[in-house]
Amino acid sequence: MTTPIRAVCFDLDGLMFNTEHVFFEAGGELLRRRGHEMTIEVMNVLIGRRPMESFKSLVAYLKLDESPEALLEESREIFHAMLATRLAPMPGLFELLDHIEQHGLPKGVATSSPRYYLNDVLGQFSLLPRFCITLTAEDVTQGKPNPEIYLKAARMLSVDPAEMLVMEDSQAGTAAAVAAGAHVVSIPHEFTAAHDFAGARHIAGSLADPYILELIGPKSA
Repeated sequence: MTTPIRAVCFDLDGLMFNTEHVFFEAGGELLRRRGHEMTIEVMNVLIGRRPMESFKSLVAYLKLDESPEALLEESREIFHAMLATRLAPMPGLFELLDHIEQHGLPKGVATSSPRYYLNDVLGQFSLLPRFCITLTAEDVTQGKPNPEIYLKAARMLSVDPAEMLVMEDSQAGTAAAVAAGAHVVSIPHEFTAAHDFAGARHIAGSLADPYILELIGPKSA
């Protein structure tokens, strides 16, 4: 029997917004300047982790002779220039938020990205007030796939992890939520379709997947 869901926690990048698609473009420009090409394989080195961890992995993977700090800073400049015109919500986001609110469930965001970035992305769509908690890279000592961020989210939402629905788009994020004991739904996109979503209770096609809606509660008449 499924434990009733009493709270909902969202990942941010690639789950709520198309930021992974924008990052693929930005990463492509960063690597082009160095004679490399952005591929799905390179993207998989970066996705789902805290920024510095991602860029340390990138330096090792491509055997670059630059510091992760310098690459991260340049990447951020390119990415934020693109974000102003390319940022868009993933399909079903606003409908799902409305549905959760209709059923009175508390909800939060748990991202590997830094707080200034979360505030910027959610702020562009006036979404910050709709979440009672937000957790970022600065709020944990260990990033995904470590379960720390989701264990902390459950505590802050005052629920047992098994009562918390977590939605993720990546292997690292899914692994973190599964290890925390949450009810995990993975929602892959083109950059994470080949990821391992072991432990997820359901693989959804979008945020509007009927499985997600039914977990939260019946639609209003």
